[in-house]
Amino acid sequence: MNSSALHEGQDILNDPLRNKGTAFTLRERRILRIEGHLPPAVETIDAQLHRTRHEFDRFEDPLEQHIYLRALQDSNEVLFHRFVRENLADTLPIVYTPTVGRATQEFSRIYRRPRGLFLSWDSRSRMREQLSSVDRDIDVIVVTDGERILGLGDQGAGGMGIPIGKLSLYSAFGGIDPARTLPITLDVGTNNPDRLNGSSYLGMRQPRISPEEYDAYLDQFVDEVKRRWPGVLLQWEDFAQHNATRLLERHRSRILSFNDDIQGTAAVSLAAIQAGVNASGGSLADQRICILGAGSAGTGIASMLHDALAAAGVADPLDHIVLIDADGIVHDRRSDLRAHQVDLAHPYERIASWADVSTDVLETAVREHRATVLVGVSGVPGLFTEAAVRAMAANCDAPIIMPLSNPTSRAEAVPADLLAWTDGRAVVATGSPFDPVMVAGVAHTISQSNNVYVFPGLGLGVVAAEATEISDEMLMVAAQTVADPNGGGEVHDGVLPPLTDVPDVSLRIARAVARVARDSGLAPARTDAELDERIDELRWTPDYGPVI
Repeated sequence: MNSSALHEGQDILNDPLRNKGTAFTLRERRILRIEGHLPPAVETIDAQLHRTRHEFDRFEDPLEQHIYLRALQDSNEVLFHRFVRENLADTLPIVYTPTVGRATQEFSRIYRRPRGLFLSWDSRSRMREQLSSVDRDIDVIVVTDGERILGLGDQGAGGMGIPIGKLSLYSAFGGIDPARTLPITLDVGTNNPDRLNGSSYLGMRQPRISPEEYDAYLDQFVDEVKRRWPGVLLQWEDFAQHNATRLLERHRSRILSFNDDIQGTAAVSLAAIQAGVNASGGSLADQRICILGAGSAGTGIASMLHDALAAAGVADPLDHIVLIDADGIVHDRRSDLRAHQVDLAHPYERIASWADVSTDVLETAVREHRATVLVGVSGVPGLFTEAAVRAMAANCDAPIIMPLSNPTSRAEAVPADLLAWTDGRAVVATGSPFDPVMVAGVAHTISQSNNVYVFPGLGLGVVAAEATEISDEMLMVAAQTVADPNGGGEVHDGVLPPLTDVPDVSLRIARAVARVARDSGLAPARTDAELDERIDELRWTPDYGPVI
């Protein structure tokens, strides 16, 4: 056996995308000349999963579990994704929200091995060279600048934990080959003094660059990414509101892209609301909605609900939606509205009698608007007060209440309180995971309105269809599929399908989105069978393949 074969065997052992660990057969070990580099036992992946579960359970601290799983991913991608997929209820809060928020805060301290690309402002002249250093085809990129991580604010370079976590879910549930994914952090500085002055901070130690420099840098980034990988899907993640909407509008037709905080959150929120309406036997057209938080997520939800209400036959959808921010009701006579709020501002004359209240704004809005749906994306804990929720319970039999802010510490209310204040009648969905709540001997399952229901399938569908743009119609059909994945009007315990159904829901979303892309002229013409075949061919599963 020549030395090149020996080096190949060592390379495979050190490559998380090809390493099988103790699952290499004796024949593989001998041919690759790695027989003595592994313990003698040959294990199945099921045996490895059992051992992984045992080790995972030994850690009581969620952050330590997060570090353990990241180390596993750095060693064996197949085993990591298989473990996440088969233990979703326990691992989703660890690899993503809420624990990933803590991991971004501790990123510099717990950093172990390179993953993804850190593109910094200081090295902008070498961006093309840095992108070219990734010598493989890429289908999906998740990018952040770390300025608005969940509800935790500016984490700078530590924001890398978010793209890594999101892409793990793309692979585990959407079937995007992890070898064809790339997390990227754009380090343009940070305005967080704790990061700038922290002894272990790994990012650039300078304030964030000016808006003019920022826009030029982002233009350069999009141009270079498109040049390197022309058909790649670019997901914008955790950008601050003052940049998020503008970047989406500026680039969504220049490169296949979407903003998960705006569009993904809107789609899964619509799905949860529609599923809640289905559960109560009502109609979306009859719902009256209050949204607490009028940033990117809040206005994104409002915009998608506006379109859904119009599709349901509502003549004046804006009459059904009230947005509330830190300054009160968002109405068209306010002089401080931001660009993304203007089209969704409520006509002042309709709410003049209660629009300018300075106290108990939410309670007043819920009562006067006769709200049946309440959504929170404020990032401020405890804003859903007992008085407001009881006022809502007086409006309808089954109020739909969704405190969506992440992580758990930022939730506008906890499900136990919401169910207590509504005598168990509320339909509750949350942004972070919560245990079932017992009310009068009845267990209420709390659905997690998590974007993982939407983005993995959306990504698989647009990549397989070779779409050139992600349209609002694609996001709408994704939401409809989550709300009713089998098209039979079924109602799930906990409103949304169980998280264990995410792989199947993702496949259905991929097929539906691919057809919309084709029918709207945003993808090449292919038959349904051809699209399904492309999806099946592209869809990666966490199974060991031959290495010889």
